[in-house]
Amino acid sequence: MKESKKVALITGITGQDGSYLSELLLKKDYTVHGIVRRTSNLLRSRIEHLRRDEKLYGRRLFLHYGDLSDSTTLRRIISEVSPTEMYHLAGQSHVGLSFEIPESTCEETGMATLRLLEIVRAQPSPVKFYHASSAEIFGDASASPQTENTPLRPTSPYGCAKAFATQLARVYRQSYGLFVCNGILYNHESPRRGENFVTRKIARGAARIARNLDDELVLGNLESRRDWGRAQDYVQAMWLMLQHQTADDYVVATGETHSVREFVDAAFAVVGLPWEKYVKHDSLFNRPTEPVRLVGCSEKIGKTLGWKPAGNFAQLVREMVEAELAAIDSRQ
Repeated sequence: MKESKKVALITGITGQDGSYLSELLLKKDYTVHGIVRRTSNLLRSRIEHLRRDEKLYGRRLFLHYGDLSDSTTLRRIISEVSPTEMYHLAGQSHVGLSFEIPESTCEETGMATLRLLEIVRAQPSPVKFYHASSAEIFGDASASPQTENTPLRPTSPYGCAKAFATQLARVYRQSYGLFVCNGILYNHESPRRGENFVTRKIARGAARIARNLDDELVLGNLESRRDWGRAQDYVQAMWLMLQHQTADDYVVATGETHSVREFVDAAFAVVGLPWEKYVKHDSLFNRPTEPVRLVGCSEKIGKTLGWKPAGNFAQLVREMVEAELAAIDSRQ
């Protein structure tokens, strides 16, 4: 098989975004390498279908053991792979959890990005570098909707770490001429979202109640609002950033917000049940501080790269609930 000249290296390949990005790049004839942590759990469910494909795995898809805290191993992997594009998606990405484990969040999210930028800077051939930034860098935003020029005012340890990494990426682009892009992505969900995120919790809860496996769903603040998009659309934006002739930062968002209550309403509508009968509130699930009015303006990426979301909010919720129903039904 002729080896592709386009070689991508993905940190966080086993995550939601990493799995969708891998599928996208493989369709575009890339050779895809991923860095995975050596853990006792060898099942990597989101990319298992790719790993089991004998036409792909070991031919155009390769996994390497490495840890974001281990510069020596990271340097060796990057040197061996010689990627043309690098997508840095890995790190502790749960905002609420960052209040519980602030130090490791800052280590994984901030210092790991610095390590990778330093290694990329030392490579003999240029590497296009995508950094997964986050809307959480805006936190207590001074303006709404937010653009690439909105001041950074994070309100969580995760947001602080992402703000640090985002600024570092800009410094390395401006000071060393590296091709580094910050994708400032707003919340993006899918059936592959982690089980500790509220959208997945709602989708799963609605499905389990519909199949008589549960009789209630306990949530935190129902009035929290988020700019929720589809992960499948957002990985397309990541790829487009690295295809442009110049590196830049881009907000990736839908431009509209929905409350947790609206997500619940839409999810229970899919299964034809009145959510008020099943949903309970528990303040333990509330965040210590909530970002205000986080809604993104993606005008720049639309005009410059031609990106726009392919799906909408209702479609996203339906996809997530139907995937949960299918998973339950396949086990019965």
